[in-house]
Parts: sequence; C-alpha cells; structure tokens
Amino acid sequence: MLAIASAVTVDPFVFRLAIFTLACFVGYFVVWSVTPALHTPLMAVTNAISSVIIVGALIAASAHAFMGSDAEVKAAFGMTRLFGFIAITLASVNIFGGFLVTQRMLAMYKKKG
Repeated sequence: MLAIASAVTVDPFVFRLAIFTLACFVGYFVVWSVTPALHTPLMAVTNAISSVIIVGALIAASAHAFMGSDAEVKAAFGMTRLFGFIAITLASVNIFGGFLVTQRMLAMYKKKG
C-alpha cells in the first residue's frame, strides 16, 4: 500500500525568506562571474528591470488607505505605501548608479583624442 505523508504546513514568511536568501546567493554568484565585456549590456537590462519595479512601486505607493473602515486594513495599506516608497527610492538609486557605471565603462572605450 501507498503511505500517505501527513500534510505539513510551512509558514509563508519562512518560505519567502528562504526564497529571498537563495536569490541573494544566486545573484551574488551571477554578478561576480560576469566578464567585463558583458557588463554594459547587463547594466542596461538591470536598468530596464528597475524601471518595471518603479512602475509597480508607484502603484503600491499610491494605494488608498480609504478602503474599508477596519483599522487593520488601513494599517496594511499604510505598510504598502511605505514599502512602495522604499522600493521607489532603492530602484531610483539603482537606475542612477547603473547609468553612471555604464557611462564610465563606455568612456574607457573612447579613443584618446
């Protein structure tokens, strides 16, 4: 007969934290293994990804706290707006830094006049 395992539930926070930790490790090893010749195209891709993140963050930051009269709902929308603002700030720094680094990399290939 087939043994049926009992259903074990994992806390969603622990599950998401594990995914985030694995993504950090994978991102670290991917970024540091990139050759300099591929750096500029990858920076363009990360800038594009950050621009998509900013669109989502703007939507989150503009969440209305007027939905419902429950205090928990208003607190959740307040946290959504806070995290949206933080995401806008971090993605903006990422885009600005990406453009600076890309300009610096491209300046290395210009001929000295």
